[in-house]
Amino acid sequence: MGAGTVGCLTGKEQGTIFQPVETEGNQLLCSRLSSQTTMKYILVTGGVISGIGKGIIASSVGTILKSCGLHVTAIKIDPYINIDAGTFSPYEHGEVFVLDDGGEVDLDLGNYERFLDIRLTKDNNLTTGKIYQSVINKERRGDYLGKTVQVVPHITDAIQEWVMKQARISVDDDGVEPQVCVIELGGTVGDIESMPFIEAFRQFQFKVKRENFCNIHVSLVPQPSTTGEQKSKPTQNSVRELRGLGLSPDLIMCRCTSPLQTAVKEKISMFCHVEPTQVVCVQDVSSVYRVPLLLEEQGVVSYFCQRLNLPVEIMRPRRMLTKWKEMADRSDRLLEHVSIALVGKYTKLSDSYTSVIKALEHSALAINHKLEVKYIDSADLETTTLQDEPVKYHEAWQRLCSSHGVLVPGGFGVRGTEGKILAISWARKQNKPFLGVCLGMQLAVCEFARNVLGWEDANSTEFNPDSKHPVVIDMPEHNPGQMGGTMRLGKRRTIFKSNTSVLKKLYGDFEWVEERHRHRFEVNPELKHHFEAKGFNFVGQDVEGERMEVIELEGHCYFVGVQYHPEFTSRPIKPSPPYFGLLLAAAGKLQSYMAKGCRLSPRDTYSDRSGSSSPEGDPSELKFPSL
Repeated sequence: MGAGTVGCLTGKEQGTIFQPVETEGNQLLCSRLSSQTTMKYILVTGGVISGIGKGIIASSVGTILKSCGLHVTAIKIDPYINIDAGTFSPYEHGEVFVLDDGGEVDLDLGNYERFLDIRLTKDNNLTTGKIYQSVINKERRGDYLGKTVQVVPHITDAIQEWVMKQARISVDDDGVEPQVCVIELGGTVGDIESMPFIEAFRQFQFKVKRENFCNIHVSLVPQPSTTGEQKSKPTQNSVRELRGLGLSPDLIMCRCTSPLQTAVKEKISMFCHVEPTQVVCVQDVSSVYRVPLLLEEQGVVSYFCQRLNLPVEIMRPRRMLTKWKEMADRSDRLLEHVSIALVGKYTKLSDSYTSVIKALEHSALAINHKLEVKYIDSADLETTTLQDEPVKYHEAWQRLCSSHGVLVPGGFGVRGTEGKILAISWARKQNKPFLGVCLGMQLAVCEFARNVLGWEDANSTEFNPDSKHPVVIDMPEHNPGQMGGTMRLGKRRTIFKSNTSVLKKLYGDFEWVEERHRHRFEVNPELKHHFEAKGFNFVGQDVEGERMEVIELEGHCYFVGVQYHPEFTSRPIKPSPPYFGLLLAAAGKLQSYMAKGCRLSPRDTYSDRSGSSSPEGDPSELKFPSL
């Protein structure tokens, strides 16, 4: 979504889609016309341009429905032929999000998990490659009995069957089957690669019946600076294209920089065959936390209740959305700042580190600080840049030195690794809070080996296979000849080996945690005693005690490295402990937090409607994934 500062319009100013019927006791009820077991499907399509915010809107729709007490799941459809996102460059589609089951998926599934606090599987990300692979496998087995295999009906049937099957899979801890499935179709209407999916859903709406299927079309309403007038023509053309393919939108959500003008809304209504109240304004807001509130204010819940006959008793969203409002209000009024230097190699595209940034934001919000991320290309810190582009070199070091904390995230390849090691060395020597994630942890091991243990050529075999001191080595099961899905992926258990570990206390003093992994290399366990003799401790290991999972440096304010990716399980009201510790240390609050038994002050915790403090605002009392 856009990062504009325009505030939200109230429900009165925007108008509501449907006025709920008042009953005795002023309770707002929604009719129970459908069975509790009938699945409801909400398809989200996009027009005009890609990257318009379909993922945030789909997540927000799911959030407000879940806040009404419904069980919601989500499916992302990506029309590319790749089987999954595992082999993509971060510059291609942004970060690769990893799920509990090891699925490497589109970053939008991260939005779904964060907004809805659910756990998805790899089958919640559907690609053209997966569909064609499944159909071809069936054809090879003879399942089609000699018939000619075609896009229609075989591919389209496979898409529908996949969606209907996956929509029934529980994604909540209680194991209850979902009642609503939000489906986001990637790309834009009219793309050649998305045609089979559009046709599949054209058929699908009749298969599941109209009262169980709803289409949201997200479209751009540009506002050229030359005239300042909002233009509805791109939306008209996009909806015309969609209707020509057999789908007619029930809601048109208009992305715009400022609130939608009444005349423009009426024009879109007239030319796109919907009521004016079914044209929803989604203007730029101060934070993504306001998007569910913005949709709820415009009566989206009321519309879904009547359009889909949802089994909802209380019309207005419950306490969950109250927490979202508190988060949004807190985000807008933060005064204190904390800055984190993100030293990486994909800094030209912020989507490359979406989950990392979200984890930092969640933690900063929890301690009532406004986050400033200083992106630093690690290659700019190296001496070769000093020789070629001295201004860029000095600017990079100035950003690093002026930050309150340093984060080195994961990555692949040798480029920029020496710059990361220089940043880690600076953080260690200057007693600056530091967090290394995956490759960041491995390079922290390399840095300590070179500059403290005196092993000048210490390195990872990924970068120097001939190093005399290979402190980071290939995993035994790594298959270098196969690219897709050969890493150590998904949820794995880490056992804490030290009761004095800072990170163990941040996790709530549990004996073990389970976090998601994505790596091919790991710390050489045969050399760990050299490090621990110098106070560089491996406080967390895998179940077998062979893989080093967590490092901590004695005598440092906060020097932590983790082999796993904790950002994937961070939630807005449940910040990830390693990131939370980094932000606490960067804000100068870690020691007081630890002294209080790992509890936030009352002013930092989220509270419910009664004003009492809620444990959801205190990471020490949270139920972290799989604990």
